[in-house]
Amino acid sequence: MKLISIVVPVFNEEDNVAVFHQEVCTYMETLEYDFELIFVDDGSKDSTPLILDRLAAQDGRVRALILARNFGHQIALTCGLDHATGDAVITMDGDMQHPPEMLPLLIEKWEAGYEVVQTVRINTEGVSWFKKFTSGLFYKMMNAVADVHVTEGGSDFRLLDRKVVESFRRFREHARFIRGLIGAIGYKQIQLEFVAPKRFAGQSKFSLKKMIGFAVDGITAYSKMPLRFALYVGVLFGCVSMGLTLHVFYIKLFTNDAVPGWATVSASFLFLGGLQLIGLGVIGEYVGRIFEEVKQRPLYWLSAELRKQPIEKVDD
Repeated sequence: MKLISIVVPVFNEEDNVAVFHQEVCTYMETLEYDFELIFVDDGSKDSTPLILDRLAAQDGRVRALILARNFGHQIALTCGLDHATGDAVITMDGDMQHPPEMLPLLIEKWEAGYEVVQTVRINTEGVSWFKKFTSGLFYKMMNAVADVHVTEGGSDFRLLDRKVVESFRRFREHARFIRGLIGAIGYKQIQLEFVAPKRFAGQSKFSLKKMIGFAVDGITAYSKMPLRFALYVGVLFGCVSMGLTLHVFYIKLFTNDAVPGWATVSASFLFLGGLQLIGLGVIGEYVGRIFEEVKQRPLYWLSAELRKQPIEKVDD
């Protein structure tokens, strides 16, 4: 019998994981597949690891990978994919905003021959207008500058065939944007739309700071446009400054008009200096990422793995 691995990164989700486990089991037990449920605890400070320990002790299908500290959502997903052994792997969040009732549909599309089944969130119940606006803006910016297309509303709720997982494991960069990786990895893909319900409990851990960092990771991972933009702006203002220099010489040599105002000169220097700092900042962002990669440090490390017994795959 084939095995389905379900990878779930969690961070301070003590009020959600038990309910999530129950819901997933309810829908997966109706299918003719074995399954393993892999929780990846991303350095939770609440009782989430204790609850995962209890679930793993009670249910042999549950595995809990406890990261040594908080590495971030994308690294936690990567950890789960590295440890998944199923013929297909489903990644989803544990806050019930990725509906467990869609699991049979994802598997149905996989049975039909699709190797990547990607869900697309068309709306989220109870989300603020600011979150909707910034999310839409991010995808528009990303698709305007990136070398790959990222579907607006694309989520980390997806099914991957084993061969896709093996290909994904070869990508080991630290600044990860998995939605872009999966979009660019190829294979036979299909999209399923869904409306995300409200969180079952607790608050979203995706703060504005994390959203900005996520956007920067996505853009710098798949586009050199910021570097080119800094170059284009530098060339443009270099030409403007040359024109102004020629104008000053003309005034000095062929007219009696004095060049007015230190204020204008000072403002120009400040403006151009600011542009130079922006350009250096963009370059520094890329150089910093190169620095992180060349150190070749591990993406993550575990403090514990909680599991009752191994899941053995049985061949058909």
